[in-house]
Amino acid sequence: MTKSWKLSRRTLLRGLGATLALPVLDIMNTAKAGQPAGPPLRFLSVFQPNGVYPKHWDVEGSGKDFTLSKILQPLAPIKDDITVISNLDNVGTQGHVQMTGSFLTGHAMDGTVNAKSLDMMYAEKVGGETRLPFVVLGTEPPRQGGAGNNPISYANTVTWASPTTRVSPEINPQVAFDTLFRNQSSPAARQRLQDRRSVVDVVLNDANALKQKASSLDQHRIDEYLASVRSVEERIEKSLNPPKKSWTPPSSPELTRPIAGIPKRRDEHLQMMIDLMVLAMQTDTTRVGSLMTAHGFSRQNFSFLKGVNSDHHGMSHHKNQESAVDEYSRVSTWYVEMLSGMLQRMKSINEGNGSLLDNTIVMFGSGMKDGNGHVRENLPIILAGKGQGRIATGQHLVCKENTPLADLHLTLAQKLNLEMDEFNGATTSTIAGL
Repeated sequence: MTKSWKLSRRTLLRGLGATLALPVLDIMNTAKAGQPAGPPLRFLSVFQPNGVYPKHWDVEGSGKDFTLSKILQPLAPIKDDITVISNLDNVGTQGHVQMTGSFLTGHAMDGTVNAKSLDMMYAEKVGGETRLPFVVLGTEPPRQGGAGNNPISYANTVTWASPTTRVSPEINPQVAFDTLFRNQSSPAARQRLQDRRSVVDVVLNDANALKQKASSLDQHRIDEYLASVRSVEERIEKSLNPPKKSWTPPSSPELTRPIAGIPKRRDEHLQMMIDLMVLAMQTDTTRVGSLMTAHGFSRQNFSFLKGVNSDHHGMSHHKNQESAVDEYSRVSTWYVEMLSGMLQRMKSINEGNGSLLDNTIVMFGSGMKDGNGHVRENLPIILAGKGQGRIATGQHLVCKENTPLADLHLTLAQKLNLEMDEFNGATTSTIAGL
């Protein structure tokens, strides 16, 4: 490879009706005037609904000397890359809708009025440098009905562009994929969509030409990345167009047709959205993401988990009954397993000066501690990723009791280089030890 030959960080692979962003490569010139070379800093929030069973979440010990709890055991392989935070309190007092709405705003909803969320504040700063200023993904549509003076539908997101504008997540994997990777504006693109050609196949010639100029390490990175994209494509295609079965049951039960384009299996659906979010970050298609693992008032069924028969909201009101508590914790553990898989994938993506996880701040948690009584104190919150050295990980950080969640928001805002000394009128305090 000619060492003086460099690519722009924003170079795209192109084909008929498709464009595909690239991951960070050695041959990219990432330096900008007045700035050091290197990957960007990302922010990703991951929301879990309905809280957790406290005795199965709370960890023992503090600082570096702590033991992962029953629910958090799946994080053992990346314990050094996370910070468990205790004693953060939410401001919502009227159940799921308010507690979901304030997850990234630190602000109590008044009817349908909230405040701008942390992810949108960061998107305003860095969104102009990427094709998409932010990406919001989820798995459930808004639910109808009301909870107090708050519409239940407003619990479908934690992302607020303004006090009166919530940003609903995209829940269709195919639509999300197309938004991230397909150019749908041309006649050629529409024809390609009809032909259902893979994005990877469309840009393959461009990719092969690039590999001829790349180092062996970059060639490996390009191949690995294209394989990841193709894998997501194939799973989306399979979920929407299942292969023909070799055997058909002699009788057919009455079936209700699902919403078009939404995978039937809950676990497959969320895994697709996780993979799409990681790809969006890896390719610098965006630097700001929010992932709703489910609606904030979720009644999702988890019958694919052994020993789980109730809906999630129902089991969260467990009344300390052993069977309900067991189901509740199995679901919470599954969510943490999904988080752990995502974080381990991010850690495996080398960006030169560290991994994708090293260059990201991930905030995971729920807007309530325990669904049984809608407990808002001592929220289940985890940070992951070192944020390019801005976040101290591998610890259990015990805040003083009744620390507002907004203190974490302001702390993260400052670490994201947002120039502010207060957050949504909720706090002027930050958290030491991060």
